[in-house]
Amino acid sequence: MKSSRAFALSVALVLAGAQSAFSADQIRILAPTWLGFAPVHIASDLGCFAKKDLDVSIKFEDDLTNVMAAMARGDIELQMRSVGEYQGRPRDASTPGIIIGTIDESVGGDGVITDDNIKSVADLKGKVVAAEPNIPARLLLQMELKQAGLSLKDLQIKDIASADTGAVFVDPSIAAIATYEPFMSQALKASTRPGARMLISSKDHRGIIIDAIIVRNDDLKANPDKYARFLGCIYEAVDFIKAEPDKFAEMASKHFGLTPDEVKGIVNGSLSYTTLSESLAYMGKPGEKGTLHDIFDTVMQLNLENGAADNKLIAADQIDNSVINKVPAK
Repeated sequence: MKSSRAFALSVALVLAGAQSAFSADQIRILAPTWLGFAPVHIASDLGCFAKKDLDVSIKFEDDLTNVMAAMARGDIELQMRSVGEYQGRPRDASTPGIIIGTIDESVGGDGVITDDNIKSVADLKGKVVAAEPNIPARLLLQMELKQAGLSLKDLQIKDIASADTGAVFVDPSIAAIATYEPFMSQALKASTRPGARMLISSKDHRGIIIDAIIVRNDDLKANPDKYARFLGCIYEAVDFIKAEPDKFAEMASKHFGLTPDEVKGIVNGSLSYTTLSESLAYMGKPGEKGTLHDIFDTVMQLNLENGAADNKLIAADQIDNSVINKVPAK
């Protein structure tokens, strides 16, 4: 009798655990290999998602086309990208995905690297420049070229994967590479090219490269509370990162294949995580515009000019600030 009662109790506990796991709200994420998205990993490690009954999983995927296809199929609920990448082709007004918050701003983590043969951006005219399609560094390059009376059409653009930056930079026929961290620093550190250095950096173009949290429209409409809880965890993680930088570096290093010192070096010189109050300023109050709306329009025009986007998107239709305004302030 005692053993049968124990067995029954064990079964009940297993069923209760299975029911609890089943009831957790699922959020599957694809995002590039970029430390700006580390708050998701930190929120998970700190147990915030579990505490708020969220089943969150994240995988790295640098290819925007693959991410957009996954969201269209319903394979993921959320992605994270810069506003400029979000706007890139083949997105149009009907493509799944809407911005519900910000997570970081690039303040040096994106740029163009070159060597002593290139003294200024004007020297790139007619040269081979490598870059992954739609990445933020292309926007920076376009802006600098425009000031020099040039455009991307004046260059020979070679498409690469940003993860291959180091290997591509070895080739002397490549005059420059538009890329981002950690690949940018790694390539410069390993390079033997004379005068290998940063030519253009996002630190000189603040307020242009903002990373957004993007969710599938139908799931947002059906489950707004789920995303309010998710955002709450993200901004709790950001507060932790700012309060405990050494602990954060140790935790994040395991997810990104970096050392804690590399994490600190990249974060301190490359990006700034947005707090809840900062993200609220970007997103705006319900029914009103935030600063992100103007940034969206500015970047949209740049993307249309350089051919990275085919369709003009309207900021008000692509940004939903209703959920973030439900996140309680700490």
